[in-house]
Amino acid sequence: MPTLQIIHTPAPGKKMQHESLTGLDKDRVIAIVEPVLRAHRVDGVELIWRNDGRGMLLYLTVERPGTTDPGAGVSIDQCADISRDLSAALDVAEVLTGSYRLEVGSPGLERALYKPEDYARFAGRTAKIKLKEHIEGQWVVRGQLHGLDEQGFVVIDADWGRETVDPALIESGQLVFEFGNKARNKAKARRRAGAGSVARASQRSK
Repeated sequence: MPTLQIIHTPAPGKKMQHESLTGLDKDRVIAIVEPVLRAHRVDGVELIWRNDGRGMLLYLTVERPGTTDPGAGVSIDQCADISRDLSAALDVAEVLTGSYRLEVGSPGLERALYKPEDYARFAGRTAKIKLKEHIEGQWVVRGQLHGLDEQGFVVIDADWGRETVDPALIESGQLVFEFGNKARNKAKARRRAGAGSVARASQRSK
């Protein structure tokens, strides 16, 4: 089955792939975040506002444009710099009220996959896909990604063979870290050294 490989080279600082900002003025928050991302030449992956049991948290994950190695090139120091600049911008805009914390990090080695382009960009890596409808009696497909075919379907080597999945049938997807893979072990070592780890950044109180 032919597979179409797509090279994804987005402009730095593009709009977030995934946003969950319930209770906030979404457009205002994003308008503040995006210039900070552009200034630091990173892409936004997730922007989440939630109560994590310790109070309100604004959680932002970032990555290098077009990277095929999750977490590569994003250091704790850079996350701290982004957090500092974003915190200052949020304070000036007064878009968040009350006490909250801001955390900035990378999406990690088991990065969530939000768009069809993600499945193309991370071709060659192992992923787990949860389905809205079963395929071959299975609600979860796990295997090596092979990009997208001509119809834009996700191509993956499942346990029962190569399968194509309509993106409309995907409930969620994520990369899977495999300890036995030498390349991923190197990535794990980088993470221990700090690259790609979450930076617990500023704690704000208004």
